[in-house]
Amino acid sequence: MSRGLFTGVLAMAAVVVSSNILVQHLFGNWLTWGAFTYPIAFLVTDIMNRVYGVSAARKVVLAGFLVGIGCSFVGTQIIGEFGPLVTLRIAIGSGIAFLMAQLIDVAVFNRLREGAWWRAPLASTLIGSSIDTAFFFTISFSASLTFLEPANDVSWAAEVVPMLGFGPMLPLWVSLAVADWLVKLSLALVALLPFRLFVAFLIGKTLAV
Repeated sequence: MSRGLFTGVLAMAAVVVSSNILVQHLFGNWLTWGAFTYPIAFLVTDIMNRVYGVSAARKVVLAGFLVGIGCSFVGTQIIGEFGPLVTLRIAIGSGIAFLMAQLIDVAVFNRLREGAWWRAPLASTLIGSSIDTAFFFTISFSASLTFLEPANDVSWAAEVVPMLGFGPMLPLWVSLAVADWLVKLSLALVALLPFRLFVAFLIGKTLAV
């Protein structure tokens, strides 16, 4: 394994582990602290894609997926106030959402890589983030998928409330999903600067070797 790929794997693993820990801590009514760290995974993937290519990016995604599975397994063994910290539905939703979103991010980035420097990371992250949010929250909390884990009571997520406290009346999990999605969209824009800086640094370092 090359040094660059190893660094990318470590960075992705750090993002996944920290996000799995921080998701247990609330930030306001609609978010957890993990919502602010998890989108960094897209930044790591895009940097790897730009500097080291599609194959390296996919390997980093696979590593992140395996680390995520490990984190989910550990979470299922830790019993909190309301049961296991990670339920089967959340584990399934998290794994599917991560893998689908990240692989699509890689594909979209590669398709747009020859355009303006900002277009590929922005478009791929926006699309990937949207897919991630849709898959995770639907699989984890939608009442239509209770058959995935009948013993897991997610009726709290189906409580009908004003979206984000002021919008139309929708299930609570929709508000959680929208808040998460808005954070990801915002961070997709913010991440353009570190993307540009890290790519310039890594390419310059590679050429200097």
